Amino acid sequence: MNAPTPIIAFGQQPCGIFPRRFLQAKIATARRLQRELGGSIVFFYHDSDHDPRETQTGLRHRTTGELQWLNFTFENRVQRKFTPLYLKRIPAGWREGMVRQLPAYVDATAVRAVRECTDGTIADFCLSVMRRMGLLEGVTVVRSSDPEVRRRACTVEDFFVDVPHDGEVVRARHQDGRLRLHSGGDQFITLPEQAWERTQVSPSRDSRLVWMQSAIHCTHYVAGAGEQAYLRTEQTPEISFINRDVIDRSDEAWTEFPA
Repeated sequence: MNAPTPIIAFGQQPCGIFPRRFLQAKIATARRLQRELGGSIVFFYHDSDHDPRETQTGLRHRTTGELQWLNFTFENRVQRKFTPLYLKRIPAGWREGMVRQLPAYVDATAVRAVRECTDGTIADFCLSVMRRMGLLEGVTVVRSSDPEVRRRACTVEDFFVDVPHDGEVVRARHQDGRLRLHSGGDQFITLPEQAWERTQVSPSRDSRLVWMQSAIHCTHYVAGAGEQAYLRTEQTPEISFINRDVIDRSDEAWTEFPA
């Protein structure tokens, strides 16, 4: 029997105004594997995540070298804490304010990319910047927010549901038949009972691997350092797992654009 055509995958939430260096390392690792094995590359873009800390962007001052953390802002508290990244809206004025700050940290090409990126949500913005950087050329992007992806993905026991709450759509954890929002510490908000369907469902961290695999059927997966600690690789024995290439200052932003 012929071996399956390689499908080399890596996954990541939206992770910054400019992508973090560890994401660039995942992409570079996937491209190296493709040169060795052939096949295609799939980026599983987990834009259903809701954590605003994911998009903190670490940039070095061009003169002093001091590290500064920048981020998007949000229209309201509910959106900041609970709305998935594919629905978190970029407020009016954020882009202009960011463009004023960025020249101290990045070159004119990177500043222009932010100025010209008119996407209205955080997940779309991050994806557009990566495309402008050339990082996703020849890469198929599969988004966890895509209703068609959600329809064809398998059923998992541990999951979130996107539902309306307080004028926004929030990502609520399904636990014991209830929908709950984690409001900090041991505090939770239990939402009223309401109907939902599989196109509103996204996986938790622990169920993400099997959910993703049921949708993309990869043969190889490039795992980041954090993922290596929690991925339950025994659930998907058909996947060959490869550690991403090492990169220095991995949490900081990758800001290199084509000449």
